[in-house]
Amino acid sequence: MAQITLKGNPVNTVGELPALGSIAKNFTLVKTDLSSATLDDFKGKNVVLNIFPSVDTGTCAASVRRFNEEVSNLDNTVVLCISRDLPFAQGRFCGAEGIENVVMLSDFKTGAFGIDYGLQIADGPLAGLTSRSIIVLDGNGKVIYTEQVAETVDEPNYAKAIESLK
Repeated sequence: MAQITLKGNPVNTVGELPALGSIAKNFTLVKTDLSSATLDDFKGKNVVLNIFPSVDTGTCAASVRRFNEEVSNLDNTVVLCISRDLPFAQGRFCGAEGIENVVMLSDFKTGAFGIDYGLQIADGPLAGLTSRSIIVLDGNGKVIYTEQVAETVDEPNYAKAIESLK
């Protein structure tokens, strides 16, 4: 269990981030068109998992915008933006913002991703959502960078995440 904060108030997650050097667990999530996507669908590519509570908050939206810009400069890399938002909300956001370089994925059906990756928030007002985290995988699915943002309203360290891919 990891402890993070929400506006200075302590909250806990159900587990810990995957260990550096480990192989990321496969998952099945829902795309904005309601089709399924798995981690295995992206084998051979570097993968940035941009995980957050809800795209309807300023910080979460900022992270999607930022990675949408950054990914266009990266070879053989895909950014998967993962939350428990409904796919309709994710699609609406991307359409309104002109987001085209990331893949939005929803864990709304089961919440299994948040549990399997240790990122589901266990208590507090955001219980059941995923904590703001970045996990970077190489083309073989090996975890090469992780960050669980200590204060939920803060943005992740984009530079470190991108640098891990170089």
